[in-house]
Amino acid sequence: MHFKNKTIIITGASSGIGKASAEEFAEKGANLVLAARQYTTLCEIAKDLEARFRIKAIAVQCDVSKENECQNLIKEAISTFKTIDVLVNNAGISMRALFKDLDLVVLRKLMDVNFWGTVYCTKYALPELLKSKGSVVGISSGAAYHGFPGRTGYSASKFALNGFLEALRIENLKTGLHVLIAAPGFTASNIRYTALVKDGTPQGDTSMEEGKMMTAERTAELLVDAIEQRKRTLVITAQAKLMVFLDKIFPAWLDKLLYNHFTKEKDPLIT
Repeated sequence: MHFKNKTIIITGASSGIGKASAEEFAEKGANLVLAARQYTTLCEIAKDLEARFRIKAIAVQCDVSKENECQNLIKEAISTFKTIDVLVNNAGISMRALFKDLDLVVLRKLMDVNFWGTVYCTKYALPELLKSKGSVVGISSGAAYHGFPGRTGYSASKFALNGFLEALRIENLKTGLHVLIAAPGFTASNIRYTALVKDGTPQGDTSMEEGKMMTAERTAELLVDAIEQRKRTLVITAQAKLMVFLDKIFPAWLDKLLYNHFTKEKDPLIT
């Protein structure tokens, strides 16, 4: 797939991987539909990308946990560009709390955004994507292959996302629809700052060393290349690739490695 004049929808486009992906697509000549809750920020990003790359970009305020807002997002995309070529389901939130301590509202919120947000957007975009033989992309995680301690809701939502997209891919083996599951490893972004703690409030800080992580910009480069090549899966960072490998062969050992890894967090939940 070449992206010049194609229509790309990106959820969670106001920061991190979503914002970096918008710039990467714009550089390749794509038209953009940028979605997030932060409408003012989105408008600034859209205006900047239009000026720098001479593409068309629109901002749509959208909370993906709300079905009607996802439906409206797709309507706005079709109304403006008449077609949809790529849907990047990037919007997501994380959490940081042990299951024994947390309010169940945290798990519901994670599922609403990370899983149902993808389901809603994909459902309403699918007819247009089938016409264009386009791409559905889900931003998953290494936590979708092996659960992370202190992230029960996050891991569950990403496991569910993978299962949904794999089944969707098989249903469309003969329709021309491309389905990509992209699993970044630890990426420098604000996802840990906005992660929900046990009572459902954002923690407002990161528990890890962001400077040692892959940048959102590099992640976006790899993601856009994978969409262009119509790959089925993309596991990003050597650490994530090793984890996926160990999950298949030495899962019990991986349990111990992950336990030890998360004991080294700032203010660890497990010791």
